Amino acid sequence: MESRDAELIAAVLQGDAASFEPLVEKHSPRLFATARRYARREDEVQDIVQEVWLKAYQKLASFRGEAPFEHWLMRLAVRTSFDFLRRHQRNRESSFSELSEPEADWLDRFVAEPEAAPEDAEAARLLINRVLAELSPPARLVITLLELEDRSVKEIARLTGWSVPLVKVRAFRARAEMRKILARLARDKYL
Repeated sequence: MESRDAELIAAVLQGDAASFEPLVEKHSPRLFATARRYARREDEVQDIVQEVWLKAYQKLASFRGEAPFEHWLMRLAVRTSFDFLRRHQRNRESSFSELSEPEADWLDRFVAEPEAAPEDAEAARLLINRVLAELSPPARLVITLLELEDRSVKEIARLTGWSVPLVKVRAFRARAEMRKILARLARDKYL
């Protein structure tokens, strides 16, 4: 563990709450980047990060220092983001029938000829974000970690607390869920 983080953590645990602020300043950019992968609106991102810092402060005594503080904090961030997704799943807005023109055009080309669809990164990114928004919380979490953050199955298991086989099963189910969403998108577009 980085010695500066260790010193600050020790000071906080000895009652110096002001020593927590440098940790917040140092690690907040990474927390915000992580939370933005799970929430669409900036106020939701801020809520997630605030909740992570609150939990980190409350659970700081449970930090053993065997790994870097940042790793412990990222585990907390992923789990808090997952909890956020589960709580807000029912309240998510769904606007699949309202594809933007670039998304619809990209989907048309992809449906017609998937291998030869031109790479329009922005339209594809928008479509991916739409599909991710429709996924169930476990599916969205595993796809984000596996495909977007390029993490290994073992790393995902460590971050989430799931077993390796469960991560593999959830990845398989998440990909199937994505295929259903894309098929529905294509069907809705042409019916």
